[in-house]
Amino acid sequence: MSNPVVVKTEELPKVFLEVHPHNLYLYCKAYASGLRANTAQTKTRSQVRGGGKKPWAQKGGGRARAGSLRSPIFVGGGVAFGPSTNRNYDQKVNKKQKKLALYHAVAEKVANDRVFVVDSIVIESGKTKDALSFVNGLEQRDVLVVKEMIDDKTFLAFRNLQNAYLIEANELNAYLAAAYHSIVIEKAVWEKLTKES
Repeated sequence: MSNPVVVKTEELPKVFLEVHPHNLYLYCKAYASGLRANTAQTKTRSQVRGGGKKPWAQKGGGRARAGSLRSPIFVGGGVAFGPSTNRNYDQKVNKKQKKLALYHAVAEKVANDRVFVVDSIVIESGKTKDALSFVNGLEQRDVLVVKEMIDDKTFLAFRNLQNAYLIEANELNAYLAAAYHSIVIEKAVWEKLTKES
């Protein structure tokens, strides 16, 4: 593995520097919404157990009429306006906006000297300690490692590292680029990313 080269702002294509930050905000918001489990649930009055018998007579008791003790106004009753399980949290983000968000996330990292380009990222031994020494050599808090195609040995080496996350080029997105402190990227992937712009 060759020595990582820090990317400078001057080397970035002009389009990376002209993106409005709001694109990144919208993409990250949509990404986080898509991760929601949508499991919040409460029971309505029809789902709560019991309440078959009319609690008291319709007239003559001096109290308001009631047909079931499982009505939302009673303790132990159903919930009137609880969360719905069939709610869809997905938010639409256009293709162009996804690309712009990624450009802005990368440009921010470059501005802070946090993007490193390497000829190739391969841990032939498959050992975690070798991957750890590579990551520690960068002296960064945590690292997103972007490889064109992940091989088995490199995958095994990075799999258990807490301060590094290995992905393939097609998995790179603005959320991951923004979330990690630094990015280490293979030269071929970097050239393709900057050429597309």
